Amino acid sequence: MASTLTLNRTGDKMPFVGFGCWKVANEDAENTIYTAIKNGYRLIDGAADYGNEVEVGRGINKAINEGIVKREELFVTTKLWNTYHKKEHVREAFNKQLKDLNLEYVDLYLVHFPVPLKHVAIETAYPPGWFQPGEEKVTLDRAPMHECWAEVEKLVEDGLARNIGVSNFNVQLLMDLLTYAKIKPAALQVELHPYLQQSTFVKWVQEQGIQITAYSSFGPASFVSLGVDHAITAAPLLEHDVISNIAKAHNKSNAQVLLRWSVEKGIAVIPKSSSEARMVSNHDVLSWSLTEADMAQIAKLDLNMRFNDPVTYGFNLPIFN
Repeated sequence: MASTLTLNRTGDKMPFVGFGCWKVANEDAENTIYTAIKNGYRLIDGAADYGNEVEVGRGINKAINEGIVKREELFVTTKLWNTYHKKEHVREAFNKQLKDLNLEYVDLYLVHFPVPLKHVAIETAYPPGWFQPGEEKVTLDRAPMHECWAEVEKLVEDGLARNIGVSNFNVQLLMDLLTYAKIKPAALQVELHPYLQQSTFVKWVQEQGIQITAYSSFGPASFVSLGVDHAITAAPLLEHDVISNIAKAHNKSNAQVLLRWSVEKGIAVIPKSSSEARMVSNHDVLSWSLTEADMAQIAKLDLNMRFNDPVTYGFNLPIFN
């Protein structure tokens, strides 16, 4: 099968399999990203909120400078954080990120969440997280998405972002965005795994010509350490009997099956691992296929169970309801 997805408008090729930078420790990020690129990853997925873009940029540039890869062969994604949605703050935030990454442009710039938070100056706290400094509550701001999106579009017009898109948006928000966007979103990034399959949503988004990237492909695995109760009590997908049996039949790992499940649906994936062996294994999901019977078995695992939800973290922001 093809190793890339084609984005609308530009025709740019987005790799099916990328490397996610969420929860990559600062002290490890440079070498981790460099190692991922050395092992064939060409999509690097980051964000301001991950707090490691300086180190991620070093890893990217090390690989470029050593001749392992050319810049144009990489697909670098990053995201606009919630505190920079006001039209006067979008460019400032982007410029900070581009400087941290030490790049001349990004391939895809996403609005991270449809949640406009009160601005926090870069010099006050960076990345600022969900709260105002010294507070433990979310403070929303009057920052209309249509104004935010117009500023994001200017990044394309100025050659700083080749493609733009959104993350964690639902159908209603996407429908609204499509009524005013001069530049249609090229991609949507959402939580997607066998416990949260969102099949009708996925079908609708793809029908709009918007490509999808799945995050948290291993379900609860990334959220146990964050203390998310239902992630702790849920049966780990990486150990689930259904996934294990399918993996054995194909002589693959459970992780590979979970990643291939998304790829079968035409959805990109961005796994993360600190282990070079698992990096290589996770990247090998394009040379084999799941059967229709495999996909039917996995379809039965859907619980509509979401782990990355602001409500889970006590913010009382039911954006997915």
